[in-house]
Amino acid sequence: MTMLYEDVYGEIVRGTARDSLPGWALGVLEDVATGKRMIEAIRHPLGFLCLPVERRGQLGVCLHLWSPLLAHADTTTSQVHCHSWELISFVLYGRLSNVLAAIGEGTTHRVFEVISHGDLDEIRATERTVRYVPGAAQTHRAGDTYTLPAGVFHSTVVEAGHEAATVALGRTGMAGCGHGPISGDLSLGPPGTPSHRVGRQRCDAAETARTARLSAKRLAAIHAA
Repeated sequence: MTMLYEDVYGEIVRGTARDSLPGWALGVLEDVATGKRMIEAIRHPLGFLCLPVERRGQLGVCLHLWSPLLAHADTTTSQVHCHSWELISFVLYGRLSNVLAAIGEGTTHRVFEVISHGDLDEIRATERTVRYVPGAAQTHRAGDTYTLPAGVFHSTVVEAGHEAATVALGRTGMAGCGHGPISGDLSLGPPGTPSHRVGRQRCDAAETARTARLSAKRLAAIHAA
């Protein structure tokens, strides 16, 4: 079954995502695992592997997969970040928490702007420093949908040794992070970290298929119970 951004979004809005999205995601994972659908998994520095299912203009649909069995890229700043786009996520399995950030005046962290150029992320150190402390945590489980508007500093946490997966919808062209003249994605990092560049880590066909197989097995087991 083929579903585009509008279809997935419609299922969430109508309240039918619990019935439709796990089966659709399982089909996508099985197609990737068997090579029927050619998608390269990307190791994301925020701790998950990303399967970009759709990229179309300002819209995107991805499967985000967390597992201790999957290697991911390490961050060069921190897990605390801010999207310049609206995120809507449906949890397929597992449990995760979004820890909202309390940001004030201070010097515990520097604000970095993240500019992507294809497979290269440019991490630009800005002049702004802030005081960061973890705020309230919002926990989400299988079958839950959560949203994060542009401009909210947060970190997404999956308990060590546990697995989780989400269907993530992204819509760009929103208001940006809303912090001065910067409108791109932002990240917090150590004050002394200079500007730098980081290459995207793409998985080869064999690792992508293995990733999809592991997630498909987990998803099938959860929804067969």
